[in-house]
Amino acid sequence: SRRAMGRAMGLAGVLVGLFLVPAVLVSTSLRHGAPRAEPAPEPAERELGSGAVPEDSLWPLPQWLRTSRRQLQLAPARFQLVHGAGSSAGPACGLLQDAFRRYYEYMFGQSRWRRGRRPLGARAEPELSQLQVVIESRDPGCHSYPHLASNEAYHLTVTEPVAVLKANEVWGALRGLETFSQLVHEDDYGSFLVNESEIDDFPRFAHRGILLDTSRHYLPLKSILTNLDAMAFNKFNVLHWHIVDDQSFPYQSIYFPELSDKGAYSYNHVYTPTDVRLVIEYARLRGIRVIPEFDTPGHTQSWGKGQKGLLTPCYSGEQPTGSFGPVNPILNTTYNFMTKFFKEISSVFPDAYIHLGGDEVNFDCWKSNPEVKEFMKKQGFGIDYAKLESYYIQKILNIVSSYDKGYMVWQEVFDNKAQLKPETVVQVWMENNYAHELSSVTGAGFTAILAAPWYLDYISYGQDWKKYYSVEPLNFPGSEKQKKLLIGGEACLWGEFVDATNLTPRLWPRASAVGERLWSSRNVTNLQDAYKRLTNHRCRML
Repeated sequence: SRRAMGRAMGLAGVLVGLFLVPAVLVSTSLRHGAPRAEPAPEPAERELGSGAVPEDSLWPLPQWLRTSRRQLQLAPARFQLVHGAGSSAGPACGLLQDAFRRYYEYMFGQSRWRRGRRPLGARAEPELSQLQVVIESRDPGCHSYPHLASNEAYHLTVTEPVAVLKANEVWGALRGLETFSQLVHEDDYGSFLVNESEIDDFPRFAHRGILLDTSRHYLPLKSILTNLDAMAFNKFNVLHWHIVDDQSFPYQSIYFPELSDKGAYSYNHVYTPTDVRLVIEYARLRGIRVIPEFDTPGHTQSWGKGQKGLLTPCYSGEQPTGSFGPVNPILNTTYNFMTKFFKEISSVFPDAYIHLGGDEVNFDCWKSNPEVKEFMKKQGFGIDYAKLESYYIQKILNIVSSYDKGYMVWQEVFDNKAQLKPETVVQVWMENNYAHELSSVTGAGFTAILAAPWYLDYISYGQDWKKYYSVEPLNFPGSEKQKKLLIGGEACLWGEFVDATNLTPRLWPRASAVGERLWSSRNVTNLQDAYKRLTNHRCRML
């Protein structure tokens, strides 16, 4: 695309060397108060005039759009993004003011018009002078955080002399600004054009997430922020921050600084309280929730370095081996620590949910430990260590809910029959027969999120985006009521083989395929059309 958008913070540097031609591209490759936007969205309608230009390609595709051949011209020196008459938001709305600046820059920032003006009157199109943004709800949401029931719907009309973007809340306005910026394109002579259009749009699913793992490899702040920009370009709205794991503990705790002092890769490889606040605010300004994951009782080797006595000592016969297993579930000190720790996490992260993990717990160390075996006997658990895991998880869930937080867990917590509160969100990740798992989880009345078909750390030769694009999340056995319990999905990029050098090209534009699947209407499935639009979208993201 000739539209060099200045799209933020180095997406270009990493991507440009990797994809030299569009053909290569893909080979790297609510309504208010309701959790889902629309139970059965209307088919996406497209009435594209034949004058629509190739750059005028939207991603993800809106629910309904009509584009005419008539083009309007935008003059960067005169065009304005403004608050429209009757909007409940105004210049005091920092979130929108910030978005206006950002999107002006995306549309015009790197353009040739700054370097040398073209002759006036070279084109005769009428001029579009403004985009007026009107927030219709009494409380626009300028200073709040996005949440599961946030309304991201918007209506965009582009006609001479002003375009109008209407949304109930600021979150819808952010999505509409992204769409408007995608409609604007630059011709060969440096003119900015937009086709007269009307768009009515809302997300199909309310939870559209990207998982980043900052424990296997530390990701510098800049990489996380760049990724948040890319998420906004693709209308994702959840950063699932898998912040700690066995390998390292980069989260700098206020109550327990030793956790990162001893558990991080080094003093430089930490996220300070200021870093965390910055990520949360940067995300908020883009309509993105930040859900932290502190996975226990497994995946916790790095916790043990700064918190003595937290992990279970492993035994060989009568003797401790010197190695440690999962969190020790039989000690009161464990729960005292977790109570204080999750109190901190609940206040640091404003989202209504915390992800508590609970996956891949290896029982061998518990089985080897004589005190654990004694505890099992006392509790009447026999030799069923899944019961011990559920005992531990139950206590953690109670701690977290005492801080008025909801929680998400990986599917094993459900599979191992822990007593879950009705509002628990279960994340389905095991690819083997995930449709059956979705059926079981929703059949038991729990809300679900799908990640199984979208593990983007698995790479293969060729255009693997097609595989991600072709998934239909609701293809599982169950009633309409069950289908409504699937609130969305996540593309996961685990970090064993990913760091700042390859994060962006590994994730984008492959994750874009997941973004459209979770936003657009169910019937948007044409791979050839998607290929054309995705090729243009990738150029635009550079």
